[in-house]
Amino acid sequence: MLAKLTNEIEKKLQLIYQENYQPEYLEKMLACIANYTSKPHFPIATISEQNIYLITYGDSFYETGKAPLQTLHQFLETQVNDVITDVHLLPIFPYTSDDGFSVTDYTAIDSSLGDWKDVQALSNDFRIMLDFVANHISKSSKWFENYLNQKAPYSDFFIEKEADFDYRNVIRPRTSPLFHTYENGKALWSTFSEDQLDLNVRNIDCLVALTNVLLLYASKGATSIRLDAIGFLWKESGTTCMHLPETHEIISLWRVLIDALYPNLQIITETNVPHEENISYFGNGENEANLVYQFPLPPLVLHTMTTHDSKKLSEWARSISPVSETATYFNFLASHDGIGMRPATGILSPAEIDHLVQKTKQNGGQVSYKDNPDGTQSVYELNINYSEALQNKEEDVTEDLVIKKMIAAHAILFMLQGVPAIYYHSLVGSKNDYDGFETSGINRRINREKLEITQLNSELETNPYRNKIFSSLKELISIRRNHKAFSPFAKQQVIDFGSDVFALKREAADECIYGIVNVSCQKITKKLPCSGKNLLTDQTIEGEITLFPYEVIWLKEGTK
Repeated sequence: MLAKLTNEIEKKLQLIYQENYQPEYLEKMLACIANYTSKPHFPIATISEQNIYLITYGDSFYETGKAPLQTLHQFLETQVNDVITDVHLLPIFPYTSDDGFSVTDYTAIDSSLGDWKDVQALSNDFRIMLDFVANHISKSSKWFENYLNQKAPYSDFFIEKEADFDYRNVIRPRTSPLFHTYENGKALWSTFSEDQLDLNVRNIDCLVALTNVLLLYASKGATSIRLDAIGFLWKESGTTCMHLPETHEIISLWRVLIDALYPNLQIITETNVPHEENISYFGNGENEANLVYQFPLPPLVLHTMTTHDSKKLSEWARSISPVSETATYFNFLASHDGIGMRPATGILSPAEIDHLVQKTKQNGGQVSYKDNPDGTQSVYELNINYSEALQNKEEDVTEDLVIKKMIAAHAILFMLQGVPAIYYHSLVGSKNDYDGFETSGINRRINREKLEITQLNSELETNPYRNKIFSSLKELISIRRNHKAFSPFAKQQVIDFGSDVFALKREAADECIYGIVNVSCQKITKKLPCSGKNLLTDQTIEGEITLFPYEVIWLKEGTK
């Protein structure tokens, strides 16, 4: 196996570095992986309809006198161990800014959260996704300190501004400058902020160091590894510096290593970009990401539930088809970031996007912008709790309707081909955190509130809003996990029941389920495609059905 793996690694390195490739590059990479080839590890099961991810920070749940990772473990064990299988831990490493995404040490756990023993304990009961912030690192990191001191091999780990480099087409996700000047007087590439310095993977030592981090996370029990902001990794003069071939080849190299050393571990790419660019990270379906974020889904579901019109969502969903036996989609509606609007480009019109912008502001949210190469700005994301984003204040006038709309939106999430992921604030029925936003001045903090566990547990029982959303979502997940038609790889077909309904047919070898969602605030009647049992009520239905506002049925064909 080692000879074959060595050959594959060499081919990948040659594709990455082209005429700059040197035989020593292979030697350095082999020395890196030698640290992991002999380490024992537990086999990782393949993903199935059983897998449901929870997206959370390490300290999203807290209590006095206890490490937050232990409190998270307690919450998972006592409240959701029957519905959540995978836990996406947003960066749990020491950091200086951006709520974890400016890492100072890739190899340590933030002591305010706990330690590697806490991660290991969590991984014994749940599958773990660790976040790998591969594109950039904190200016307070040892790596940057070594660069400033010109200590080998770090002296070329960062990207200095060059006079003959053409930066005009570089895509910017922020309104901050692309370069900042540091204590050595050098202007360095910093895509996201002055505190987050892009790493120079043109330097083989830098790529080897990052590869070591990836394999370390796998050796620590990760079953998924998320490659944050990975589309920015390679820079080339005159280009957008996004999605460049070398970036894809680096991901492909990492896939080769993971498949060989940690089979079934899921590599997931985070690229908040238009759909066709996003799915390019599947490669040929076998050689890059196992999972790709479905970034168009949050704005499209929001548009659908806002306008009561499923045409755009249905049209997009028709383009979704199986990728391979090892690759599928990572579906979500809300996350630690806002509702990204770039992925809706080309699907929603400028007027439709602006409608969501105005609604977000009306519902108490914020809007973040990005700089364009021509000097203009455009909407980057909507910063708002998803349940509050969904509400049409002039129509959804009761709390019951708001709750039903939230459940209907997540029913769509759970119906779609791929693996569903639910953000912790969505699961427990949170609302906008105005204090978090106002005290920090950071738009994204409106949906990042940390929850005291004793109070939360009480509110999950006594607060009608939290209780109904939490219990209803858990019920939907429980039902979904018992049906192979909801496998991440099962067939999907959009069914046309009119624009006031979103409907999918999901089909495995021995099972067919129709997911039907009333996306309107009106009572409607629809003729059914077959007779069967509504899995949500256990009632047998045939002929036609009346759907109340935002009602969902999951109809299993042929069940008597």
